[in-house]
Amino acid sequence: MKNVVLLGSTGSIGTSTVKVAGDLPDRIRLVGLAAGNNAELLLEQTRKHRPEAICISNPEKARELGKFFGAKTQVYSGDEGLIKLATLPSADIVLIAIVGTAGLKPALAAIRAGKDIAVASKEILVMAGKIVMDEARKHGVRVLAVDSEHSAIFQCLDGKPSSSVRKLWLTASGGPFRDKKIWPKEKFPEITVERALKHPSWVMGRKVTIDSATLFNKGLEMIEARWLFDVGIERLGVLVHPQSIVHSMVEFVDGALLAQLSTPDMCLPIQYALTYPDRAPSERVQTDFAGLGSLTFEEPDVERFPALNLARRAGEVGGTLPAVLNAANEIAVEAFVNRKINFPQITETVRLTMERHKTVLHPTLEQILEADAWARREAAK
Repeated sequence: MKNVVLLGSTGSIGTSTVKVAGDLPDRIRLVGLAAGNNAELLLEQTRKHRPEAICISNPEKARELGKFFGAKTQVYSGDEGLIKLATLPSADIVLIAIVGTAGLKPALAAIRAGKDIAVASKEILVMAGKIVMDEARKHGVRVLAVDSEHSAIFQCLDGKPSSSVRKLWLTASGGPFRDKKIWPKEKFPEITVERALKHPSWVMGRKVTIDSATLFNKGLEMIEARWLFDVGIERLGVLVHPQSIVHSMVEFVDGALLAQLSTPDMCLPIQYALTYPDRAPSERVQTDFAGLGSLTFEEPDVERFPALNLARRAGEVGGTLPAVLNAANEIAVEAFVNRKINFPQITETVRLTMERHKTVLHPTLEQILEADAWARREAAK
């Protein structure tokens, strides 16, 4: 039985995690649940799973929830509440599915409390990959991947050292604007928020869906993979794979390629992270190869999707630059969703913010957080 704290229980990854826990009541117990502001869904989840503690952002909503449960369930709020849940004594693993940078401090707190962490929030390793992985080694805990691409690589590596790897290949669906005949670069300013949110393969949260449309998502995943698997950014490649069946591949030094394949469903990588090293039976994911017919691959179009090269540059330079890339992108995506800028201006905002940043190459956590705050102010301008 794994005792799991789930930070971000009402989002896309969170609700999938709750489904997995419901499928495997003899293997997974949710001992802590944290939500943003969706008190109604958190209440429903708490009644069903009876965790020891819950957390919600708003203190007033926390007080209201406290009336329902009395002493049976501890109710916390805000950033302090996230730390309380991340360090819950009974927890074996903390799954962090909070969008944005809010998951970084709880992740470090969990590691320092001796908890394994499962990372669904890319920002944690993009911003502070070296610090997080150094702390994990120091405290003897595991950092497990939840993203389907990183989970695929983890499964293919199966404990083999990074020295055995020639290249890690991250696959991308290409997003809704992959076809350059339908969506040439000159039409990108016409892209609406509604169109950008129609992902061809996955059902995800708003931010990650927009990131998939710009390919920033894949850029962030490159930086995340660099730290998870201890490889240089030059050993990371991206292939567009529209069917989203091959979730990623490992090319070994002898030329062998291993891939993990399945119908796109986040329940699979979530379950693997929470039951690792075991594989638990599940009927959720069924893959019909005869029905698929064929699997295709192509090079990403970096002229129409320059986000990939921006991310590669941030990964090559390192230091505080990845945090700046991530923060500027968050601000730009929010501006696009609020119809303040057009689709190409997301990437342009990030590029300009990166150009104006003076990178600190070996930053402390405080300097990373300062760079994050600076980038948000600069991008907002």
